[in-house]
Amino acid sequence: MTAIDFTEQTRLVGHLADRVTDDQLDAPTPCPGLAVRTLLGHIVGLAAAFRDAARKDLGPAADSAPDVEASDIGPGWRADLAKNLAELAESWRDPAAWEGFTKAGGVDLPAPVAAQVAMNELVLHGWDLARATGQSYRPDAASLKVSYDMVAATPDGPEREGLFGPTVPVPDSAPLLDRVLGLSGRDPDWAPLP
Repeated sequence: MTAIDFTEQTRLVGHLADRVTDDQLDAPTPCPGLAVRTLLGHIVGLAAAFRDAARKDLGPAADSAPDVEASDIGPGWRADLAKNLAELAESWRDPAAWEGFTKAGGVDLPAPVAAQVAMNELVLHGWDLARATGQSYRPDAASLKVSYDMVAATPDGPEREGLFGPTVPVPDSAPLLDRVLGLSGRDPDWAPLP
């Protein structure tokens, strides 16, 4: 696998988060049962987890699966998110990050697979955040391709159910982002209720 450059996607997610207003924190997201604040808390945590995975810093956070529903933001969440996203991108620039195995969310993974999972999380949750807060979303082509390759390669069955929701049918002629969303179990037409 070619090394993944996280620069553009981490900047995009950071930009989206910077534009979230306090009155949007309790708004619903495309992730059933998750408010914007919970989604943001999850992104803060996943950015740190995959930063640590790149560094092979396999502390306590590496040993347990994230409890997404229990995620929440702290008082300094904006600074924490900006720091974690920048450090994630920087950590994966180190050639050593791509060697051997690492761990994230309690799962041992080849380092390149961990990077692919990290990018997929950033692409999908970037869309979740943008959609929930009424922002436009245009991930760069390279980041989107990494996400597509992952969701398209995940077979139907129990393995898929642990990672994504049931596939949402999307035409083959649809934009790549819509196809990624459908394969991940998201409805590309999702919008918050008025």
